[in-house]
Amino acid sequence: MHGSAIETDRHQAKTVRRRSATDRLAERMARTRVFGHRIDEVWAGLRRRRAASHWTSLFGVVSAAALVVVTVTGVLLMFFYTPSGEPTTYGGSYAPLHGVEVSQAFASTMRVTFDVPGGQLLRQSHHWAGLLLPASIVVQLVTTFFTGGFRRPRRAMWVLLLLAFIAMLATGWSGYALPDDMLSGTGLRIVEGIMLGIPVVGSALKTVLFGGSFPGRIIENLYPLHTVVFPVALLLFVALRGVALSRHGVARFPGGHGAAHDGLPLIPTAAARSGGLFLVVTALLVMIGATVTVSPIWLHGPADPGSAGAGSQPDWYTGFLDGALRLVPPGWEIQWLGRTWTLAILAPLAVVGAFFVVVALYPFLEAWLIDDRGEHDVLDRPRVAPTRTGIGVAGLVFAGVLWAAGGADVIAGVFSVSLEQVILSLQCALVVGPFIAFSVARRVCLGLQRKDRELLDHGYETGRIVRLPGGEYIDVRHPLDDTERMRIALPPPPPPPDLGPDRRGTRSVARRLRARLWALYAQDRVAAEPLADRAQLPVSRR
Repeated sequence: MHGSAIETDRHQAKTVRRRSATDRLAERMARTRVFGHRIDEVWAGLRRRRAASHWTSLFGVVSAAALVVVTVTGVLLMFFYTPSGEPTTYGGSYAPLHGVEVSQAFASTMRVTFDVPGGQLLRQSHHWAGLLLPASIVVQLVTTFFTGGFRRPRRAMWVLLLLAFIAMLATGWSGYALPDDMLSGTGLRIVEGIMLGIPVVGSALKTVLFGGSFPGRIIENLYPLHTVVFPVALLLFVALRGVALSRHGVARFPGGHGAAHDGLPLIPTAAARSGGLFLVVTALLVMIGATVTVSPIWLHGPADPGSAGAGSQPDWYTGFLDGALRLVPPGWEIQWLGRTWTLAILAPLAVVGAFFVVVALYPFLEAWLIDDRGEHDVLDRPRVAPTRTGIGVAGLVFAGVLWAAGGADVIAGVFSVSLEQVILSLQCALVVGPFIAFSVARRVCLGLQRKDRELLDHGYETGRIVRLPGGEYIDVRHPLDDTERMRIALPPPPPPPDLGPDRRGTRSVARRLRARLWALYAQDRVAAEPLADRAQLPVSRR
């Protein structure tokens, strides 16, 4: 027995001596501390975490893929682009422009397109990724709003996502003018006109941005904004949102068994799925960049301060800004304090600015209105919050009308109607459309609640018709299981806040307004029918 023990100890010692260098290195790295945490402990925590399996969570991966593509291609393009508006004579491979005086920015962009191997692929992949990124952020904003994912403790994540969208708008706008072609030159003329229309500070802002008379040093001034300032802000907002997401986790949809059991394991299942989607989106962006032409600056020609491109359109994500300018009626100017105040400029800026402020503050306004101080780790189905859903649909209609107005001339040309008729129709839709959308969406949600209530009370239709001994025919229903009942059950309504008179026996205007708005939210639930009024139908237990 003693000899066997000695042999066993020798075998274990020999096994220890045979550990490879990589095993020892892996063990040492696992014990390494990063920011006060051991790597093996962090890895074990990641393996225990769960990730959301709903389709709405995939748009974060789409945003990440588009952000990586636009960043990598942008860094590569920096090696070939010349950010200068100084004139030069074009002599590249595109023969129709030989001998034409262009800016160095335009000449370098043409060189990237026609003379640098793979340059056009870089440009077009960069552009397509820049078009996809704001679209995926918009979808994230919409899904977060309609599911109530902006509530405590994720209100800061909502604000960060909106700021990331605004930073993306600024990044795309600043890059729109860098090729210095006729299309971007026309857009810069519009920007100059908007700045000059701002009273008091407009001329100073225009001088700072353009560096003098148009076009000035606009290319040189926009280049650092596009490559450093706005991208750093975008990455900072995305990083902060990632930190907040890691801290609070992903909210789950109703019907699960708890945060510890819902979703997929983060490692390896969710990570592999997200990695595969990331590669697919990246490959699609590169493939589209290689096959679909976008921003053909050789057809637009170089920018000319004395000319404007006919039918010029901004990128889709800034179309609502152009549309806001087009919908202002003519002649909106007033004389005040010895200055001319152009409401055709100030009104759109005020409306768009107020829209973004309301979107950013909505989580706090809703929490104040219904006195919601709890934390929400379960998302809402849009139908269980008809008022919120109606507000969201109204906001989408409002932004959609502004976006459509940005292409009013295209709409008029395609449908062979006058531009004035298109503008008048869109003006009416901008005022009336959100109210109609709110009412319709709210009624649809209440109707869907009644449908869910019927399912909870009576179950699904089985298609079986049973004849009773007395000759009566009835429908046999199948009851819902517990998971399905949890998924479609209506959450309890919020308790009414204390909105009565104050100590002096009076109610302020704010209290009366809050009481009326709370009553609108309180009518979001379809009341259950009394048991005596319910149809007593047989239930199939199969």
